[in-house]
Amino acid sequence: MSDIKSPSRYTITAALPYTNGPIHIGHLAGVYVPADIYARYLRSIGKDVAFVCGSDEHGVAISMKAKKEGVTPKDIIDKYHAIIKQSFMDFGITFDNYSRTSAPVHHKTASDFFTTLYKKGDFIEETTAQLYDEEAQQFLADRFVIGTCPKCGNEEAYGDQCENCGSSLNATDLINPKSTITGTVPTTKETKHWFLPLDRYEDFLKDWILKGHKDDWKPNVYGQCKSWIDGGLEPRAVTRDLDWGIPVPVEGGEGKVLYVWFDAPIGYISSTKEWAAREGKDWEPYWKDKDTKLVHFIGKDNIVFHCIIFPSMLKAEGSYILPENVPANEFLNLEGNKLSTSKNWAVWLHEYLVDFPEMQDSLRYTLTANAPETKDNDFTWKDFQARNNNELVAILGNFINRVVVLTNKYYDGKIPATGSLTNVDAETLEQLSKYPEIISTSIERYRFREAGQELMNLARLGNKYLADEEPWKVIKVDEERVKTIMNVALQIAAGLAVLSEPFLPFTASKLKNILNTDANLNWNDISNKEASLQPEHQINKGELLFRKIEDAEIQTQLDKLEATKKANENENKQVMPQKDTITFDDFSKLDMRVGTIIEAEKMAKAKKLLVLKVDTGLDVRTIVSGIAESFKPEEIIGKKVTVLVNLAPRALRGVDSEGMILMTENADGKLVFVNPDEDGVGNGLTIN
Repeated sequence: MSDIKSPSRYTITAALPYTNGPIHIGHLAGVYVPADIYARYLRSIGKDVAFVCGSDEHGVAISMKAKKEGVTPKDIIDKYHAIIKQSFMDFGITFDNYSRTSAPVHHKTASDFFTTLYKKGDFIEETTAQLYDEEAQQFLADRFVIGTCPKCGNEEAYGDQCENCGSSLNATDLINPKSTITGTVPTTKETKHWFLPLDRYEDFLKDWILKGHKDDWKPNVYGQCKSWIDGGLEPRAVTRDLDWGIPVPVEGGEGKVLYVWFDAPIGYISSTKEWAAREGKDWEPYWKDKDTKLVHFIGKDNIVFHCIIFPSMLKAEGSYILPENVPANEFLNLEGNKLSTSKNWAVWLHEYLVDFPEMQDSLRYTLTANAPETKDNDFTWKDFQARNNNELVAILGNFINRVVVLTNKYYDGKIPATGSLTNVDAETLEQLSKYPEIISTSIERYRFREAGQELMNLARLGNKYLADEEPWKVIKVDEERVKTIMNVALQIAAGLAVLSEPFLPFTASKLKNILNTDANLNWNDISNKEASLQPEHQINKGELLFRKIEDAEIQTQLDKLEATKKANENENKQVMPQKDTITFDDFSKLDMRVGTIIEAEKMAKAKKLLVLKVDTGLDVRTIVSGIAESFKPEEIIGKKVTVLVNLAPRALRGVDSEGMILMTENADGKLVFVNPDEDGVGNGLTIN
């Protein structure tokens, strides 16, 4: 458990997104929305926060993308860094600094970190056999190798990690490895590298994680760490034979770069340095003071790097603090299938805003409500529509709209003073005062789904209070009572304006503007202040906080995904290889004629077979064809077809089939006729 009872400051990191593509909803749900909720919440209660991130711009995947597109790695990182940074801004992710690992401050920080460990003798220098592509004349970095995972049998595992089972690998572990550059089978060749001896840190990791964080780390994180440690740790290479990355800054490092998983987490430190320099602050307390709480927000595929490797690096260096928590999320799927950048199976943030402009909070809310905190979860467009329409519109939006409309209608927008409180009034205000602590408790335990639902429960409290007290009816008989009812309802609205900010920042801004609230009104005021909105305070005219999403909009998104699915199927559909070459004499033996199907019926007890009567122009003959799963008998009567008429008869389930009809499959796997459609083509004509 953490020894920090009341941290002096918080350093919050969010996994550095890799700049080989844009950001999709899986990234947002798994890392960036939870991290932003946490950072916004801490700021709202007056904490000193450094929330840092940046683009991860080194490593082999960048080189692969550049080679594929015929551009330089810098072209790739500049393009996607701009897209990613803009997406974060568009969705209100409030990084104090968003840097990039190509920045000079990062190159120096990472180089200095490596040099410090090198001089202390913390590395093992070894010459080992590495996979080498003879045709490309280069060593193969992890992502340039693909093969069968030795642990789960996945035939498309990369040389550093199997994305199917999550195991961390070395390229030489793969069964039947192949180079992704040339497709050839690699050889092995000796090369020198530096290794971080993780086995030296087993006792430290056992004490720090297995004993120290058994009760406060998420089970999925703790379990994966325990599995790694119990399995025994081995030295891990921290350099690679590549020409894209941070050069190894010691003698003998020519032609080599720092391994991206050594350099990337140091990006948190360099981003903090960049922020501190800009703000005139000292960066070191945020990374070296024991009263600082460090929290890493990541996805489950990065657990080993943030809980085993990076802490071992920090421990080796000696002057840095360790993370207090690493609340990693599981994966978010899309409509039942794994999100995939390469297969375009994703909802890209920049495209979402084209289809749903100014609806960032609807997505933030849905991703929080359905976050994969303890297991993989599924995003569906229907659920997105339901969350928006049934919760944001019907509960939160409805409550605020009624309160604002009635206040403007009855009191020209001025907050009425309360009279004597009924038991219901007092109980409602008492419940309101508890919500800051309720939501705080969930957030501080990294239960953001739970926290978001508690926020919605506060809106439900407001709706129930209005529905029970019915001010629109009471106004006719007791105007003084209505003043109290509306004052209580307005206090709930003010509570929502403050407590919704970490979750729904754009909505909170609109709501604060409508209520014309004091900019200094903060989280704790909702519990401590007798009234957040004082009598005679003037509010503004209302506006709808959310709009309803129509079925047609959702269908458009589903159609997009269906088109993507078909495009992927077409791309992956394998063309049958050419059969053995035949001579013209062989071909001339085939007698193909135009025919017409004149009768068709299903063959008894045969799922795939139809029995056809075909007029070939020579005769009417019986042909048994395996097309019953693609056509109903009545659909094909009168259909012109191409028939191989001199095929030797063959008995199928007791019926002699006297020929074969030419068929093929379309992109959807449906059988189609290879037929003569032109007018004037009569039965019996030969196909030349």
